[in-house]
Amino acid sequence: MSNTDTAVKNSNPSRRRRWNATDLGLIAVFAALVAGAALVPGLAVNGFGVPITFQTLAVMLTGLVLGPGRGFAAVGLYVLLGLAGLPIFSQGRSGLGILAGPSAGYIIAFPIAALVVGWLATVVIRRTTKTRALWLFLSATITSVVFVHSLGIAGIVLNTKATLEQAFLSDVVFYPGDVVKNILAAVIAVALHRAFPDILVRRVRRSVPRFTKA
Repeated sequence: MSNTDTAVKNSNPSRRRRWNATDLGLIAVFAALVAGAALVPGLAVNGFGVPITFQTLAVMLTGLVLGPGRGFAAVGLYVLLGLAGLPIFSQGRSGLGILAGPSAGYIIAFPIAALVVGWLATVVIRRTTKTRALWLFLSATITSVVFVHSLGIAGIVLNTKATLEQAFLSDVVFYPGDVVKNILAAVIAVALHRAFPDILVRRVRRSVPRFTKA
């Protein structure tokens, strides 16, 4: 009999895998998706000129489909390209000057949100089989409220003369649209997980440690 009752089948199954050409391609594709969503004409209902766009839908979808690392990389690439001068922010804006405007907090929050919702997506995939779309929707909504809206409000306060109350009230108008966009992101993500499980689902399942009898 072995000195131990159990042995680890894989010495380090959760070790981070290097990104291959497919991963890099997905990062580029989803960065382009976020950029395309930003270029769709937005509705400026916010009193500080922050428009309603499809960006949050694209950001949440990126995290839900690619997971935390690649999701952060894709949205981070989009932000870096925009800050570098490509006119890919909402309303065709670009450059470092965007960080001095009322949209700064939202833009800074996007890569963070993709990272967080991507991590939550891996938890949902690992622990659920039914009502997965509901859990992904809740993950996107929580991430949106805690990170996107909070940092968005902070950016408005810091870059304008608005009070915290004024910034909060101006941000509230985004909530109904975000609920709809998060529902769409969750439904689309579940469909993509089923159609292309290798993108995230199988990666998550392979990362779960398995133990066997010695």
